[in-house]
Amino acid sequence: MTSTDKSQARSRRIQGLDAEQRRARRREQILAAAFDLIAADGYVNTAIEQICQTAFVGNKAFYELFDSKEDCYLALLQQQTERAQDMVAAALAESTGDRDAAVAAVLGAFAHSMVDDPRVAKVTFGEASGISAKVEQQRRTNRRWAAHFLETLWREYEFVPPAGIGIDLPALAVSAIGGLFETVADWLHTEAGATGEVDVLIRDLTAFIKIVHLGLAAAASER
Repeated sequence: MTSTDKSQARSRRIQGLDAEQRRARRREQILAAAFDLIAADGYVNTAIEQICQTAFVGNKAFYELFDSKEDCYLALLQQQTERAQDMVAAALAESTGDRDAAVAAVLGAFAHSMVDDPRVAKVTFGEASGISAKVEQQRRTNRRWAAHFLETLWREYEFVPPAGIGIDLPALAVSAIGGLFETVADWLHTEAGATGEVDVLIRDLTAFIKIVHLGLAAAASER
């Protein structure tokens, strides 16, 4: 191998990583820094320069990956959403009990995905609302995914009332998801939330969904 070939090989791999791997690592560093800073100081009070300094990357590296702070926050919001989605889907896949056990497993995973790391709630609940139309659109998209997941769960475990009784199941799922998220947000401001008593949150989430299921059953019986 000539000296030129050796130089090219070194340029292709640094610390064992190729260019794409280094880019992915920088992206993770930036998102991790943004996560910490936004959770601590809020979106408005977090500057791109602070994110770069905390991530040990230059501003140029930031703009190679993100168009703006908003773009970075959207990526962070999506990262946290995908993490929660994976936890909930895994809990459902691992559940081997009846439908009540499956619902309990899903609600437990949902609760833990939201509150085990206090930064998650601060970044998603505390900051997502009111930043921009694009962020609100992403937040709504995430809620619709959760509603579709819940509707699918209802259909799979036969919580669905017969047709013709005037219940719009997708709309009901959206309303139920709104209630679940609001229950989490409210729990965060209670003594149980302050002390991290997640079992209290799971109890409240389960009670709420049981009421919804009782309503579905009652509607079906009135037909």
